[in-house]
Amino acid sequence: MVYQVERVRQDFPSLKTGIAFFDGPGGSQVPTSVGQAIADAITQASSNRGTTTASEQNAEDAVIGYRNAVADLLNADPKGVVYGRSWTQLTYDFSRSISKSWSSGDEIIISRLDHDSNIRPWLQAAESRGAVVKWAEIDKESGELPVSAVTSLLSSKTKFVAVTGASNTLGTKPDIYEIGRAVRDAGALFLVDGVHLTPHAVIDFKAMPVDFYGFSSYKILGPHCSSFIADPNLLESINNDKLLPSTMTVPERFEFGTLPYELMAGVSASIDYVAALDSSATGSRRERIVKSITLLEEYEADLFKYMQDQLALLPGITLYGKAKDRTPTAYFNFAGVDGGDVYKFMAGKKVNLPAHNFYAVEVSRALGLGDTGAIRAGIAPYTTRDDVDRLITGLSEFLSKK
Repeated sequence: MVYQVERVRQDFPSLKTGIAFFDGPGGSQVPTSVGQAIADAITQASSNRGTTTASEQNAEDAVIGYRNAVADLLNADPKGVVYGRSWTQLTYDFSRSISKSWSSGDEIIISRLDHDSNIRPWLQAAESRGAVVKWAEIDKESGELPVSAVTSLLSSKTKFVAVTGASNTLGTKPDIYEIGRAVRDAGALFLVDGVHLTPHAVIDFKAMPVDFYGFSSYKILGPHCSSFIADPNLLESINNDKLLPSTMTVPERFEFGTLPYELMAGVSASIDYVAALDSSATGSRRERIVKSITLLEEYEADLFKYMQDQLALLPGITLYGKAKDRTPTAYFNFAGVDGGDVYKFMAGKKVNLPAHNFYAVEVSRALGLGDTGAIRAGIAPYTTRDDVDRLITGLSEFLSKK
């Protein structure tokens, strides 16, 4: 089966603007079916969750549908799926709860490769409990996070380890399986930030040696919200702050206030859409998701190689990150050029090519880019070779003017 990108593109109203979107790592475009699901859910009869009235049942169906869809996307238990407004909100919420068991002398490990949402909440929680923070450093030349950078820090005092599944700037994909096995052997909890990994890989949570995993739906064709995943039994063991009348049931006790049923319906629709990227795929939703994402991975890998090869020919370019295993994400700059100027010029060409540290400030500093960062180009399910050619042509024109 050949990935049918032109068929896929017909489902995205925003592509009719003529914009070439290379800002997918910051948020993807959304297909019509997702927008329609959100509209239908927010305009239908709806009440607080329940099963007595039709409007209550609509709300209940949206929540259960969301949990089942996320479980199918990740091969997880629906009862272990927690809804959140964003990954940052979820990591802050869970950092406050998980760290209640930490005390002076305990150790946690975080990595320089990560987005700050998987650094600062854990660091600040550790500081508040008197725990010691250890940093896993990246290899500056390759952009890799070596397994040993994490495992060499493990000790009998290690309580918690947080590592990204894929860097949102360099695209680097650490070996979370080998890291996870070592963390488990050490008796610590392991969390993987899958926000940038999930749109570009088949995820099998049950097969992963991790305790916590999360992703953001707006990075994978859905609405602005995120999900935190764990084994329900592990969630039961976490003592979180909550209102007295609110439920003690997992996962609901980690979700505060009335849930946005319309966004949950949008998440379900986006996962259904992902399952249909391979139009020939059959079987259960999980089986179709695996086939579709596998097909998408092959397409993105080929297109990314083409993009990298073309970028490498541009004068004065520095390409950051040479990891062997990575998502289709390029991070680069040009000698003597302000990335912000490139961003503005390319916007005039209707090519979205942002420049920043993208909240991955630790890796930006480690690479000598300070807080300014560099230019980022990411490939999404709707990106075409023509988009890449427009990217290269625009950059060539900008550089020729310099």
